[in-house]
Amino acid sequence: MKKGMIKLSALYPKQEDSNFDIDYYCHIHTPMVAKLLGSFLKHSAVEQGLSGFEKNSQSTFMACGHLYFDSVDDMHKAFEPHLDEIMGDIKNYTNVQPYFQISEVKI
Repeated sequence: MKKGMIKLSALYPKQEDSNFDIDYYCHIHTPMVAKLLGSFLKHSAVEQGLSGFEKNSQSTFMACGHLYFDSVDDMHKAFEPHLDEIMGDIKNYTNVQPYFQISEVKI
C-alpha cells in the first residue's frame, strides 16, 4: 500500500457463541462492497483469524476486512449513498457487531 492512504478496518471480535461465514464475506459481501464503492476503493483485503501470538491460543478476531482509499473524504463520499445496504448485510455473515477503525498508512 502507498504511504498516506487511508485504511478502513472492520474487526470482528471472537466472542462466546459468535459465528462468522468467511465464504459469504469473501465471495458475496466484499465483492458487493467493492462494486458499490466503485473507483473510490483502491484495494481491499480480508484476513481470517487463526490464533493469538502464543502457541495454541485463541484469536482475538474471527476476521478482519480492510478497505483502502486515497483520503478520508473519498471514503465518506463512497460510503454515504450505500451505508444502509452495506451495514444491513452484516447479519448475513455474522452475529457480532464489528469494530471499525480508520487509519493512515505510514509505511
